[in-house]
Amino acid sequence: MRIIGTGSCTPLKIVTNDDLSNIVDTSDEWISTRTGIKCRHISEGETSADLGTKAALNALDNAGIKPEAVDLIILASMTPDSMLPNTACRIQEKTGAVNATCFDLNAACSGFLFALNTANAFLTSGMYNTILVIGAETVSRTIDWSDRTTCVLFGDGAGAVVAVSDNSKKYTAVTGSDGIKGSVLTGGGTVLKNFLVNSDATNLIADDYYMKMNGQEVFKFAVSKVPECIRQVLDKSEKNVDDIDYYILHQANVRIISSVAKRLHVCEDKIPVNLHNYGNTSAASIPILLDELNRAGKLKDAKNIVLSGFGGGLTWGATFMEL
Repeated sequence: MRIIGTGSCTPLKIVTNDDLSNIVDTSDEWISTRTGIKCRHISEGETSADLGTKAALNALDNAGIKPEAVDLIILASMTPDSMLPNTACRIQEKTGAVNATCFDLNAACSGFLFALNTANAFLTSGMYNTILVIGAETVSRTIDWSDRTTCVLFGDGAGAVVAVSDNSKKYTAVTGSDGIKGSVLTGGGTVLKNFLVNSDATNLIADDYYMKMNGQEVFKFAVSKVPECIRQVLDKSEKNVDDIDYYILHQANVRIISSVAKRLHVCEDKIPVNLHNYGNTSAASIPILLDELNRAGKLKDAKNIVLSGFGGGLTWGATFMEL
């Protein structure tokens, strides 16, 4: 598989740490020293489909191909606009990719990696030739904005890539899941209410729907699993740590990223960071960063990259790609 175009899009509204200090008991110093986040983009009406569409069109323009050439759209998102139609189909309508098959995929913050792996499998099989892989999130819709433990961490946005088949490029992936520990990061639940179950949904929706996170457990999980799966994918690819030009990691917390760098003995110059401007955008974080690197010309001379992420589920993964 080869990526021939990248794109991204974020809401226009920027919310700073100081802005959040006006609604919850926090401060810029507290947030920035513990997470590295300075601001985030928050939707004022833009949907996941709106953001995903703009990112997709930017990626198609970067690739120099028309929407009609797309065979498949895979949207990674834990915040779809609706169950029916799926948000990938909404993006198809908005982009004019009339020849594409479309579906959504949810693996939380690991979603883009899982979607990219799925695209690689389809391309390798010959079933499709040109695939849009998108990570699009409006995480702000799942946040309890009175909960300072979660509301300071997340932002909205979308990133996309255009992938085509290329048997000369090596692609290797390692993924994993641990549903037993899934309760440390939850959200998006709805109440069952039908003619057999007479639930009073009024007071239950917020309890199940808003995101809840055991931050310490998620941190311990991330600093352990991310370097572990990166080592696994390097071994599988027969590469050394120093063979990689960039490690493009899920942008959740600067302390997690620094810990991964130390455990792998990788120079932090090889691990780009942009979370200070966006916060944690879930499935959108890796493709947004990938697009920034591409637009800055930093991938032009790069030969090998590793993508790695972790998220709710619990889920995790690492992917080695030759550019």
